[in-house]
Amino acid sequence: MPHFRSPDVLERRNNADAVKKAMLEKFRAAAANPAIEQQRAKRVAVNEARAGRMAEREAAKVVHAAKLAAEAARAAELAAQAQREAEQAEALIAAQKVEAAAALAAEQKAERDIRYAARKAAKKVRRRGY
Repeated sequence: MPHFRSPDVLERRNNADAVKKAMLEKFRAAAANPAIEQQRAKRVAVNEARAGRMAEREAAKVVHAAKLAAEAARAAELAAQAQREAEQAEALIAAQKVEAAAALAAEQKAERDIRYAARKAAKKVRRRGY
């Protein structure tokens, strides 16, 4: 049965250097490959196109937000105008009610004064006897 011999430090270092060199060669070969370069260029083009579309969407969102803000401002102005008109109508109705109440009070006072005068006249007639 053969005996297991563990590699010494020099052997391990040489093996590590060889692996590093192999990995470096593999990387350099992949970097020099035109197909990979073409794929990378396609990826860059796709990313740029995506960034352009995203910028267009953001610009559209800004425009849409501005339109919504303008519509909201217009709706608020219309609501404020409707509120003012409603307040004016309520004020007019209240003024008409006050005017009608004052007219009714004046009419009732006139009727009351007429009744009072009639009572006084009747009382005068009763006292005089004719």
